Amino acid sequence: MAKTRTVDIAPGSAVQEMDLSRLTVPRYDVNGEHVGEVELPASVFAERPNMAVMHQALVRQLANARQGTASTRTRAMVRGGGAKPYRQKGTGRARHGSVREPSMVGGATVFGPHPRSYRQRMPRKMRRLALRSALSVKVAEGKVAVLDGFALEEPRTRPMVEFLRRIGVERSVLVVLPAPNDVVARSMGNLPWAKPILAYNLNLRDLFTHEQLLIANDAVGLIAEVLASPRARTGEEGSNDVSGQRPGAVGTSDEVER
Repeated sequence: MAKTRTVDIAPGSAVQEMDLSRLTVPRYDVNGEHVGEVELPASVFAERPNMAVMHQALVRQLANARQGTASTRTRAMVRGGGAKPYRQKGTGRARHGSVREPSMVGGATVFGPHPRSYRQRMPRKMRRLALRSALSVKVAEGKVAVLDGFALEEPRTRPMVEFLRRIGVERSVLVVLPAPNDVVARSMGNLPWAKPILAYNLNLRDLFTHEQLLIANDAVGLIAEVLASPRARTGEEGSNDVSGQRPGAVGTSDEVER
C-alpha cells in the first residue's frame, strides 16, 4: 500500500495540502472515450513542490525572453542644443544652457534604459526541480489526463474542438506531444486556449498559463527520461520509459534550457 504524502503550500494558497500518492490519471483513446486510468511515474509527478525554485525558474524564463533592445538618448546623443537659448540674467526665467537639457521638451533622458542582456543563469538540477514541482501540482489538482493519440487525418479545427470538449476541456489546455505533429499543430492554430508542445520543450510559463494538461501516452516516458529526480534515475527510470529509446531531431526550445 502506497504511503500518503501531503505537502503544505504557502498560507493562503489555493492548494493548501496536496496528496502526492494519487498518481493515477484518466486515459482517453483517439475518439475521446474514457478507457481507464494510467499511473504516472512517481520520479516526476510526486515531487514535493518547491515554491521558491518554481518562482525563480519562472522569473528566469521571462527575463531570458526579453529582447533588451530598449534605448534612450543621453545629452551626448541628442541633436541640437549647442547654443545657449537666452541670456543668463534679466529675463526672469530659469537659467538654461541648452534646449536639449533633460528638463526641456525634446531633451535628453536621465537614467533611461539602454540595450542590455537580461539573461539569468540557473543550475540544471534546479530547473528540473521546478518542472517536477509544477507537474506535481497539476496532478494533485486533478488537471492531468493521458491521451492515446489523435484520429485526425487532416488539419481540422472543429473536430479538434469537439475532441477536446469530449475529453472534458473547459478552459485552456496544454497538449504535450512526443514528436512534431503538423496535423495537430494546425488544428489548434486557431484556438487561443489550446497549445501543443513537445515533451522536451515543457516550461513553467506554459504550465502556469494553461489550466489543464493533456499528455500523449508516448510522451510520458520522455518526460520521465528528462526530468526524473536524481535519486530515481538508477531505479524506476527504465520501467517508466514508454518509448524505449529517445527519438532524434525532436527539437529544443530557445526559451528553456533543460
